[in-house]
Amino acid sequence: MNRDKLYLRSNVVMEPLVSQWYAWLYLIAPSTAPLYVANQHLKIMQSFVEKPMLHVAALKNPQLIGGPFINHGVDKVPEIKRLLEVTAREQAALVELAAALKALDGLLSEHDRGMSLEELYPRVPEPLRGYVELCYDLRNQPSARLVEAMLYRSPYYREASQSLLLWRMNRDERSFIFSTPRLEDEASLLLRRPFRAPAVRELCELRARPAPFDHYKELLDAPADKEELVRSFLTDEPPPPPPRYEGDGVRVRYFGHACVLIESRGVSILTDPSVSYRYPTDLPRYTLDDLPARIDYVLITHAHADHLMLETLLAIRPRFGTVIVPRSNGSLEDPSLRLALRQIGFDNVVELDELEEIEIEGGAIVGLPFFGEHGDLNIRAKLAYLVRLQEKTIVAAADSNALEPMLYRRIRDVFGAVDTLFLGMECEGAPMSWAYGPLMMAPLARKMDQSRRLCGSDAQRAGEIVDLLGARQVFVYAMGQEPWLGHVMGLRYTEASPQIVQSNELVARCQASGVSAERPYCLQEIEFLP
Repeated sequence: MNRDKLYLRSNVVMEPLVSQWYAWLYLIAPSTAPLYVANQHLKIMQSFVEKPMLHVAALKNPQLIGGPFINHGVDKVPEIKRLLEVTAREQAALVELAAALKALDGLLSEHDRGMSLEELYPRVPEPLRGYVELCYDLRNQPSARLVEAMLYRSPYYREASQSLLLWRMNRDERSFIFSTPRLEDEASLLLRRPFRAPAVRELCELRARPAPFDHYKELLDAPADKEELVRSFLTDEPPPPPPRYEGDGVRVRYFGHACVLIESRGVSILTDPSVSYRYPTDLPRYTLDDLPARIDYVLITHAHADHLMLETLLAIRPRFGTVIVPRSNGSLEDPSLRLALRQIGFDNVVELDELEEIEIEGGAIVGLPFFGEHGDLNIRAKLAYLVRLQEKTIVAAADSNALEPMLYRRIRDVFGAVDTLFLGMECEGAPMSWAYGPLMMAPLARKMDQSRRLCGSDAQRAGEIVDLLGARQVFVYAMGQEPWLGHVMGLRYTEASPQIVQSNELVARCQASGVSAERPYCLQEIEFLP
């Protein structure tokens, strides 16, 4: 091995962590992170320390994957106990802020409804003073608007909590990750750097350009006993040259889940990046090595961790220009994607609103309304996208649920019929509390929680979207079937699963009516010629 010209291997994973928990938007935002630390992380770790066998036994049941159970053996109790103690000490201010948010909610609920809120400002809990504006909606329901940008400049945003766990991935299976803190072991290296650190960006660049071994040791701050591990992360074999579409039309490549690469000769667009690594496998797929050297636009439909996947975004950050995200409404449950991404080192982040468009070479990117999949919470930061390129229209609808079919008739009235529709059909979905429970200020009755699920369209509703948009070609994507997504999805489908049954029904219905339809798996390529 040439020690002076070494590349970071294609299958080196860099898991972004916050206090050693897998990072997603709600652990980045200083408005929501305190509630997840106080109401979820500390409680799960305390439970594991006290009753580790309960967790071990629970995870033998496939139905409990995704539940609040730590996926470590009993031998890890001492390490989890240390992490619990460190978290309680280092995140004490966040725990205090979580208590202040709860107290403020109580203060507002006890206030004489409809009367001026001005007198409450001196009674706002001290940790929140100067960070909230009190307001009413038009039904005289009081609430507090958090000044998010100010919170990012406060002690409640702790870059020191951010780190990355590096390890080599050689097979598809990864255990579910959101209920289990990550621990460094002999096969991994914990890099304690904030996500925006130049060293993190440079590491990702070193997949494509070489550097000497000593430079890697310096970047990774590797102790002597980890030098051989660092060496295993490196190779003197250069990666394959990045592909570039040189045709005269439009090429669309499906990378798995909701990740679609749309290219013309002049522009490249990637939706909801969640890309596999390259390693030996019998299951064909596109990987990080199949992305072009330059991605002009990355489109994020919403903040759920399987769509805003920070692991992939950080890995490809050196390759892309502009990230387009939906605009949030500033409420506690709807933190700003733009603020969070800019804070962790993404320089060019643009917010798009419904029916706003951005001109691109040969067409435009348009934001479309995206209803459903968020448990009826007032979350505005979700968009479907219409990409108009070389006179073709492609809609990436994510997990849109046709709660109001007339929406799609009105979209067609404005933009005309659609050539290709990508639509997710997770039609069952988890209860609302699975993702948002730590944010709730009062317990939610089980029957309410079960009724407000994080679901997309079933066959009936998906069929309405297809018909009303006049789609000529349909792909059912975002199903979480790809095996390299198990760590964020926690799903194991069978042929009897509602998602498979309903998507099969939609595909059959479309084909019977002359509309091309299929459910892609792992990879797919289509090309629209002039």
